[in-house]
Amino acid sequence: MSWQTYVDEHLMCEIEGQHLTSAAIIGHDGSVWAQSSSFPQFKPDEITAIMNDFNEPGSLAPTGLFHGGTKYMVIQGEAGAVIRGKKGAGGITIKKTTQALIVGVYDEPMTPGQCNMVVERLGDYLIEQGL
Repeated sequence: MSWQTYVDEHLMCEIEGQHLTSAAIIGHDGSVWAQSSSFPQFKPDEITAIMNDFNEPGSLAPTGLFHGGTKYMVIQGEAGAVIRGKKGAGGITIKKTTQALIVGVYDEPMTPGQCNMVVERLGDYLIEQGL
């Protein structure tokens, strides 16, 4: 299965009538493996800050999480595994796997829990596969 298929069929899938606004699978170095057509590009310093937060949990909290120049307030996550952010009626979930970051961006009416489920389920599967 191609990385694009994971994005199209697993991240951009419909959950209870809702779906993510955009999604991507990105290498730890910031290289894009696959993405939805509407996915805003990460800037190199944004990827660096995210990877630093996975290594030193809590480092993003004071400054916020930036994605494509958009600032998200960091909310609860799982240290070293998941970062979650909120902005207005939407937000972002980033799950770290062995080799990649699984990123999902959502807006209402999708809920944070639905976004977390979609992103983290694929991330857990890829971790089980050694990816």
